[in-house]
Amino acid sequence: MTTAAIIEQKLLNAFSPLHLDVVNESHKHNVPPGSESHFKVIVVSDEFNGAMRIKRHRAVNSVLATELAEKIHALAIHAYTKKEWDEHYAENTPLSPNCLGGGK
Repeated sequence: MTTAAIIEQKLLNAFSPLHLDVVNESHKHNVPPGSESHFKVIVVSDEFNGAMRIKRHRAVNSVLATELAEKIHALAIHAYTKKEWDEHYAENTPLSPNCLGGGK
């Protein structure tokens, strides 16, 4: 199973999202072709209602702790409530930040 598929399955199980995108952005970085080390996830879930952004990010990081420790170099997290998604982001998801490399 690919890292992207593992991420998707874990997030589906944990958050029952209304919308989920798992985007492998490794090709935008200085990594070997076919790498799975840089990802962006967009998660829209009722689980985030009433939770501040830091709590949402911690929840996603917790679910993906093994992958973050072993496989993922960078993870851009966009975690929204349905209302936030519908009103602000469905048409204009923020871009991921540029990668500066491991030690920079």
